[in-house]
Amino acid sequence: MTFRKTLVLAGVTVFSAAGDSMLAVGMKHLASVSLHDPASLIFAVLNPWVACGVLLLLAFLASYMTALSFADLTYVLPATSLSYVLVALIGRFGFHESVSSARWLGIAFVTMGVGFVAGGPSVSHARETRPQDVRPQEVQP
Repeated sequence: MTFRKTLVLAGVTVFSAAGDSMLAVGMKHLASVSLHDPASLIFAVLNPWVACGVLLLLAFLASYMTALSFADLTYVLPATSLSYVLVALIGRFGFHESVSSARWLGIAFVTMGVGFVAGGPSVSHARETRPQDVRPQEVQP
């Protein structure tokens, strides 16, 4: 795995955790929103914290799509779960939330699982041709 690819996977993790955290801060400053009240959703997005969170989650999506372009889903998705660790740390030390021992244990298991996945190849050998390498056949009327 090259440094650039590692940086993309790190971006996926950091952008996800930071975006979710910004959304949490913004939503704590607002009244509850509902899908049945679209105005409340629009008002929520205008909150600077929420808007920043949305931008960070868009950066997450771009990084995630980039990662999927060079690695298998079964490699990328577990790698992104490291954001759970960051979110727990931000929640505990940034937001002073209570994180139970059971949650810390679960986070430890997630981390160990990511370690197992990271030890294997990022691309399976069965993936010989990628979708962009296959050209669609023209249909004749």
